[in-house]
Amino acid sequence: MNLPFFIARRYLVKQKGAFSSFIIRLAIVATALSVAVMIVALAVVTGFNDAITQKLYGFMGHVHIVPFDETKSNSLSFSDPVYYNPALITAVKQMPHVTGCWAFAERPIIVQRNGQMEGLKIKGITGDYRFMEGVSISGANIDFADSQYSKQILLSQTTANRLNVRAGDSVQLNFFVGDGLPRIRKVVVSGLFHSGMDEVDKIFAVCDLRLLQRVNNWSADSINGYQVDLDNAAYADTVANYIHNNLIMPPLEAYTTTENYSFIFEWLQLQRVNGVILLFIMAAVAIINMGAVLVILMVDRAMMIGLLKALGMTYEDTRSIFLAIAALIGAAGVLLGNVVAFLICWAQLRFGFIKLPEDIYYMRYAPIKIVWWQVGLIDVITLLLCVLCMWIPALYIRRIQPAKVLQFK
Repeated sequence: MNLPFFIARRYLVKQKGAFSSFIIRLAIVATALSVAVMIVALAVVTGFNDAITQKLYGFMGHVHIVPFDETKSNSLSFSDPVYYNPALITAVKQMPHVTGCWAFAERPIIVQRNGQMEGLKIKGITGDYRFMEGVSISGANIDFADSQYSKQILLSQTTANRLNVRAGDSVQLNFFVGDGLPRIRKVVVSGLFHSGMDEVDKIFAVCDLRLLQRVNNWSADSINGYQVDLDNAAYADTVANYIHNNLIMPPLEAYTTTENYSFIFEWLQLQRVNGVILLFIMAAVAIINMGAVLVILMVDRAMMIGLLKALGMTYEDTRSIFLAIAALIGAAGVLLGNVVAFLICWAQLRFGFIKLPEDIYYMRYAPIKIVWWQVGLIDVITLLLCVLCMWIPALYIRRIQPAKVLQFK
C-alpha cells in the first residue's frame, strides 16, 4: 500500500473541518474554471481559424494557376488571356488530395438596378464548377444550358441587400473595355450566395465564363487561369510547388490562396497568438490558486504533520502526502473543468448563444472546434502544474517541529 497516497485520499474523502473543506472545494473550483476557460478559448480560436479559412477556400479554392504577377495583387481583370489546356486539367486532377480543377475568368463590372449601382469583380465559371463547403446558395444555381452563354448570375446576399434585389430579378451589367464605351448586358439573378467573408461577399459576383469571353472578344478557349481545390489545405504549398516544377511553363505560375490573401492569414495568426497568451494567463492563475490553497492546507494541517513526524514518517513521505493531495485536487478540477467546457461548447454548437457581428468577424456565431489532443494536452499540463506548484510550498514541512505543534493537542 502507498501510505502517503492512502492518507491523502482519506484526508480528502473524510474531511470534516469546515475551513479545510471550503479550501479544498475552492481549489477544485478554481482549477476547474481555469481548465474550462482554456478549453473553451482554444476551441473558439481553433474554430474561428477553421471557419474563416473554410469560407475563403470555399470560394477561392486552395491554389490558383494564373499568369505570373510579381505583386500578387490578384488583378486578372485586364491581363492577357491564357489558353485552356485540357491536358493540364487532367494532370492536376490526378494529383493526390486534389478534388477539382476549373478554368475561370475575372473582370470588373458595375451592377445597376433601379438607379442603384455597385462596383464588383465578376468571376466567370464553367458548368461543372462546384462551390466548396462554407459557401451557401439560396435560390438556383446558374443554368448553363444556353448554347451561347447563360444570361444568369449569382450575386452575394450582401450585394443583393444593397441593390434591393432578390432571386429572379433582372439587373444590368456594365462592362468597360478598351475603347471607353460600356458594354451592357441584361441578366437575371438566379440565386444568392453567402460566404460571410467581406473580401468575397462585397466584391464578387459569379457568371457564365462564356459571357466574359464574349464581352472580352476572346476565343472559346481563352481564360484567366485555373482554380484548384484540395481536400486538405495543408497540402496547398506541396501541390503548388509540384504544379510549378512539373506541369506548367511561363508565363503561368501557381499561387496558394495563403499567398494571395496573406493579410487575412496574418490576422488569423494574430488571433492564435492572443489565444496562446490567454492560455498562459489562465495557467498562471491556476498555479497561483493551487499554490496558495496548498500553503493554507499545510498550515491548517500543521498538527497532523507534527504527529506524523513524531511517529517517524520521513520528510519525503510527508511531502508526498501533500503532492498526492495536489494531484487529487487537480484531477477533480480537471474532470469538472472538462465537463463544464464540453457543456458550454455543446450549448454553443446547439443554440449559438454567443453571437458575433458578422461584418467584423465574418460569422454570426462564435465557432467551436474541439481538437482532442489539445484538450488532452491542457489536462496533462494542468495536472503536472498542480503537482509541481506544490514543491515550493512543501518546503514549509521542514520548518514544522512536532514539539511545538503538539503541545497544544
